[in-house]
Amino acid sequence: MELACLDLEGVLIPEIWIAFAEKTGIDALKATTRDIPDYDVLMQQRLRLLDEHGYGLPAIQEVIGELDPLEGASEFLDWLRERFQVVILSDTFYEFAMPLMAKLGHPTLLCHKLEVNEEGRITDYLIRQRDPKRQAVRAFQLLNYRVIAAGDSYNDTTMLKQAEAGILFHAPQNVIDEFPQFPAVHTFEDLKAKFLELSNRF
Repeated sequence: MELACLDLEGVLIPEIWIAFAEKTGIDALKATTRDIPDYDVLMQQRLRLLDEHGYGLPAIQEVIGELDPLEGASEFLDWLRERFQVVILSDTFYEFAMPLMAKLGHPTLLCHKLEVNEEGRITDYLIRQRDPKRQAVRAFQLLNYRVIAAGDSYNDTTMLKQAEAGILFHAPQNVIDEFPQFPAVHTFEDLKAKFLELSNRF
């Protein structure tokens, strides 16, 4: 039995923090796991910047409400779900992702949660577990699933290594250069072809 595991931001939906940075003009919020591999360092920077500029969860959710999945993402996900069991593994937060999950037909999503006070200020973030994407793939393998995984950033690479097959999708050149063992594709049509190529069933 085979299972497809996908990253979310940069693969199926726009990068939420980049969209918020563009809306607010806070350029430092454009940093993602493509730029800063240590997720804790990245999130502490984000929360500090939000506090400095006086933004909370409602302002971010307002921007998220204006976003749509990447062009072709919904169709690709429909195609993939006809052929594989699909799970989205993301370092985003349920408080961010759910409006976009509705636009993608509510796929299964495993991610993190935010702590938010009564004023809407984000006070902390709750990581589901350490190295969560790799651990999720490992758990699926213990259930006798063969996993094909796709992602675009540094925080996806342990998931890609753990999987029986890993694919870089929409990845920046620095990630492609550092992880040449993974095939890199940039269109949904090429991603479809790579999933079929790496599957034991087609």
